[in-house]
Amino acid sequence: MKLVYMGTPDFAVNTLEALIAAGHEISLVVTQPDKTKGRGKKLVYSPVKECAIANNLTVAQPEKARDPEFVEEIKAINPDAIVVVAFGQILPESILEIPKYGCINVHASLLPAYRGAAPIQWAVIDGLKETGVTTMYMDKGLDTGDIIDQKVISINADETGGSLFDRLACLGGEIIVETLDKIERGVAARTKQDDSKSNYAKMLSKDMGRIDFSKDADELERLIRGLNPWPSAFTTLEDKLLKIYQAEVISEETALDMASKAGVEGSCGQVIALDKKSFTIRCGNGALRVINLQLEGKKRMDTAAFLLGYKIETGLWFK
Repeated sequence: MKLVYMGTPDFAVNTLEALIAAGHEISLVVTQPDKTKGRGKKLVYSPVKECAIANNLTVAQPEKARDPEFVEEIKAINPDAIVVVAFGQILPESILEIPKYGCINVHASLLPAYRGAAPIQWAVIDGLKETGVTTMYMDKGLDTGDIIDQKVISINADETGGSLFDRLACLGGEIIVETLDKIERGVAARTKQDDSKSNYAKMLSKDMGRIDFSKDADELERLIRGLNPWPSAFTTLEDKLLKIYQAEVISEETALDMASKAGVEGSCGQVIALDKKSFTIRCGNGALRVINLQLEGKKRMDTAAFLLGYKIETGLWFK
């Protein structure tokens, strides 16, 4: 097929590579404008732009996809389909109407569940047992178009937002090739979404990572995994930010026993146990044994290495 590809972040690279490998004609790659980074304000390309350049593909970076000049550029190409993966802009009807086979989106959830910006991380945070990717025909709504294909994967007990991101990115590359083949052969399904079963995976923010130790340890452990590696869950240690990347849930019964043996009150946020490899913080129900972390101004490390240079004692409070 003759395609226009629209995508921006790492997640969209696998799909672009899969389309190239499958022999599709990528007439244009559309991605977000370059951004400046660091003190030197150096221009940084999006991951999709880097991939496109490496494969000698033409790149466009419109400030707004609805600009008439850009719309005319797409019309001139007359693509069979436009494939969209985490592009970062809402497409106007003037573009949605152009391709013969429509605009096809690859979304990292089993729609209609988890529409929106951060379906991968919220699947971990909410404790789902499985998730997947969906291809759909795009319409004017936010992830509301008719479903074409879905692929399901299980979420592992130790899954992080980062590891699930990588797995779903690979799955996205697989499903789009199958979907386009079905569309071209005229056998693609078209299933209307049940809006009553939809929910919204809101965009992540740094603030949502602050750990409230009055909550259950199970819930907090999922938050830690879901926000790993970004934006990360965090607490405060002696006025310094402490990011927690990995923790183990300790049962309520064991937590009470730990607090008793340490001779501490065992209130939420208090260290109730300590060994050479970890320390354990009391939660509203149960506790968290901290295994991997990063103190403000330091590198990320296992707690065992952290404890060699930083003194933690039972009774210490995190807040």
